[in-house]
Amino acid sequence: MKPVVALVGRANVGKSTLFNRITGSRDAIVADFPGLTRDRHYGDARLGDREFIVVDTGGFEPDKPTGVVAQMARQTRQAVAEADVVVFVTDIRGGLTAQDHDIARFLRTQDKRVVLAVNKAEGMAGSPLLAEFHELGIGEPHPVSAAHGQGVRSLLEAALEGLPDASLDAVQPAAAGAEGVGDATRPIRLAVAGRPNVGKSTLINAWLGEERLVAFDQPGTTRDAISVPLERDGRRFELIDTAGLRRKGRVFEAVEKFSVVKTLQAIADAHVVLLLIDATQGVGEQDAHVAGYIVESGRAVVVAINKWDAVDAYQREMLERSLAMRLPFLRFAPVLHISALKRQGLGPVWKALLQAHAAATTKMPTPVLTRLLQAAVQHQAPRRAGRFRPKMRYAHQGGMNPPIVVIHGNALEHVTPAYRRYLEGRFREHFQLQGTPLRIEFRSGRNPFDDKEA
Repeated sequence: MKPVVALVGRANVGKSTLFNRITGSRDAIVADFPGLTRDRHYGDARLGDREFIVVDTGGFEPDKPTGVVAQMARQTRQAVAEADVVVFVTDIRGGLTAQDHDIARFLRTQDKRVVLAVNKAEGMAGSPLLAEFHELGIGEPHPVSAAHGQGVRSLLEAALEGLPDASLDAVQPAAAGAEGVGDATRPIRLAVAGRPNVGKSTLINAWLGEERLVAFDQPGTTRDAISVPLERDGRRFELIDTAGLRRKGRVFEAVEKFSVVKTLQAIADAHVVLLLIDATQGVGEQDAHVAGYIVESGRAVVVAINKWDAVDAYQREMLERSLAMRLPFLRFAPVLHISALKRQGLGPVWKALLQAHAAATTKMPTPVLTRLLQAAVQHQAPRRAGRFRPKMRYAHQGGMNPPIVVIHGNALEHVTPAYRRYLEGRFREHFQLQGTPLRIEFRSGRNPFDDKEA
């Protein structure tokens, strides 16, 4: 097992910057803005040959009884409970605060080894300001600069001292496994997307059976794309909770703009996207915007209408109509009705997600595609365009996730959008491609007489 290192401290001391520095990534959103991180954020890291897991946490206020800050504190307590060692991050430029003393008092009761990091100490390694951090009773303060990387290596060496080395355990399974097996066991990346406050974090917590993510009745609670591993029925998943997407005109804060970028990246990197819609608010322009980006990215998609138990029969009927009117380009996606809070209807969602992933990665043999194409043309030939009628010779698969069908022939630039949809329907029906976009590309052969002089 890899050792787990949790980063804990009050808001805006640089925990996410240190997380990015240790993991060598930009996975955590960083801004000069207190309270930006709210959920536990895990990342893999390496120090020399040693591998370990780093956990970023939100600003910790141990004694806050209510509100979203209390939910954040619960997440931090859980991270401390999971950790093998805790790195207590403080700020030398902000000085020692009463909140730092509260956090130190809490950590002393947890029976965990704690390493004290004094951040933002670039050029201050010998500063007398470090002396006051001995008051915390945590141990020797380690001056670091997360932004510039100074002192981070010695801090990690102190944190990992005495912990078991899991590097050999991590290498052997990879050496023993074949390439094909590694591909088969790769986790399915599932992103949960939607506008703010539709219940994305609540749904993932319901799947996990624990309060893994901060869920609060306030739009914009989730600000980062949080990845959580899950194994279900022998299949490995990577659940990604995303920040709610607003329309561009309503995104004011720079922090929120970063959240939007992270959400769009999560959708583009996912294998399957679960589009969550709030039944009590109906299908709005924001839902259409999110759905459009999912289709544009070519991701497999399942639509789940949350809070279905909170609307009456008339509202349900109007919702179905608005779904058909506003999202006609998602007719290929299954639509399910759930209640994340009451954990109702979640089983069929998993089945639909697996079917969508299977459809997105299906293999379509060239002979089968060509026979389907010829049968479709025989049943209904493409419309003639002037002197030309498109002639389709054969088809083959050009890619997966999304599936791409490449059709070769002559004068295919004259194929109408209606005929493209007709062919798409024929291919979908045969291969049962439910839940995934299907792209058709036409490639016309070169006319050998184009270069001849008249």
